Amino acid sequence: MTRAEPEGLRGDLEFKSLPGLVRAAAETHGERIFIEDGQTTLSFVDLERRVAEAGRALVVSKIAPGDRVGIWAPNCWEWIVGALAIHSVGAVLVPINTRYKGHEAAWLLNTSRAKLLFTVTDFLDTDYVQRLKATNIRTPHLENVIVLRGSEAASAISWEAFLTRAEQVSHDTFHARATAVQPSDVCDILFTSGTTGHPKGAMSTHAQSLRAYRDWADVVGLCAEDRYLVVAPFFHCFGYKAGWMAALLVGATVLPQPVFDPVQVLARIAPDRVSMLPGPPALYQTILAQPNLQDHDLSSLRLAVTGAAVIPVSLIERMRDALGFQTIITGYGLTESTGIATMCRFDDDAATIATTSGRAIPGVEVRVVDEDGQETPAGQPGEVVVRGYTVMDGYFEDIEQTKATITTDGWLHTGDIGVMNTQGYLRITDRKKDMFIVGGFNAYPAEIENTICEHQAVAEVAVIGVADNRLGEVGLACVVLQADSTLDAEALIAWCRERMANFKVPRQVEFMETLPRNATGKVMKFVLRERLNAPSG
Repeated sequence: MTRAEPEGLRGDLEFKSLPGLVRAAAETHGERIFIEDGQTTLSFVDLERRVAEAGRALVVSKIAPGDRVGIWAPNCWEWIVGALAIHSVGAVLVPINTRYKGHEAAWLLNTSRAKLLFTVTDFLDTDYVQRLKATNIRTPHLENVIVLRGSEAASAISWEAFLTRAEQVSHDTFHARATAVQPSDVCDILFTSGTTGHPKGAMSTHAQSLRAYRDWADVVGLCAEDRYLVVAPFFHCFGYKAGWMAALLVGATVLPQPVFDPVQVLARIAPDRVSMLPGPPALYQTILAQPNLQDHDLSSLRLAVTGAAVIPVSLIERMRDALGFQTIITGYGLTESTGIATMCRFDDDAATIATTSGRAIPGVEVRVVDEDGQETPAGQPGEVVVRGYTVMDGYFEDIEQTKATITTDGWLHTGDIGVMNTQGYLRITDRKKDMFIVGGFNAYPAEIENTICEHQAVAEVAVIGVADNRLGEVGLACVVLQADSTLDAEALIAWCRERMANFKVPRQVEFMETLPRNATGKVMKFVLRERLNAPSG
């Protein structure tokens, strides 16, 4: 069952733009707390005042509507204020991955022609200003670098000094800029991960973001009483739009978590009265594996949202039984679809939540198609395509890639392989590039991983294709064992032979202490391929 949403509650219709959302949230929620970040607490009224101050400083810094502004920083309250200030003057936010090296950030800044950058100098012993400077790559469009947190840096301006610029611009001037922002204006450019070739910048509008994440919050059941620990990085849709933006839409309190650390997260739940805790499956698995789990009060937990990896049904059941989550949602989306396309619903059973990514959200169509673009029968794999209001405006200044990705009738080709059941629920089986062919048969790693995860000794697994003289390619399973468990490769391969077709059975097993993951918790299979000298796919 889907809880219907009245048309008047669509975010794009009610708020029109993100600066409109900031104004409305201040009027509606007033002195209630929006952000708690260490010693800093901001109410919704405080947020509006801080955003206006930073926005006026951006006007003095000659940031015009449509200009791009980067943020290269961990989750913190200044990130949120800076982003909303960018939106409020009609500029375009360009988030930058905190794991990027200097040359990667420089490439992105130059590609987007960002005029200003918000960053930090002391995150995990990293000075991002110095990291950028050390590349010796010119960034001719970058006129100002603002240090949100950390020590002073040459050729950069502190956050405090930046804000003093606001005195040079009137509130009326800022208000005029904010009210001029239109729903159809681009609000951000989120660059894809770029595991093959250079990243591409997906453009989305104010209207897309507001509508999508009002729907998201409605399906999840997020409400004003929730205290939302945002673990996902703000540079990613999961931490940005499904994170603090969703909280702002409903009036929930945001608790930024700068580092993905399950032990720290567990320690915060009781004292911070956390009720909303999204994250990748690894987050919950690590929390459940803590030896002193029973010593923590987890009674405040209510909502969980997960995905991005294979999810055992048993994990969903343990999240309910041991962690106390009342609602657990899985979903599917990609940067090019504003981060959202399908979602499970609050009353779906554990098997549906674990083994599917739900069904299409309102206003969006999702299909599975063959190589000729024809819809496949239920249960048959094919490429997932998406059409609807969430599909990006296109790739920033890349018409050819946009045409290659979005058809003339609006279908976005995702590059993901999936299967649709008769109820319209989608199961993602793999990326096209991750699929490998064993003796002429298509092998989908996620399907194989899902089965291997059922082994009681296996904590995590990632399967890649490796070259084979006879069959072309075969599977190699990279396995992390449960604590205090033992298993050898021969035994695991024999176990697999009893449970899956022969072509799917991995021929090799590599045991590892951890799997390489990106900042959002996804396994980086290209790293495994490089490490194990496997084909790139």
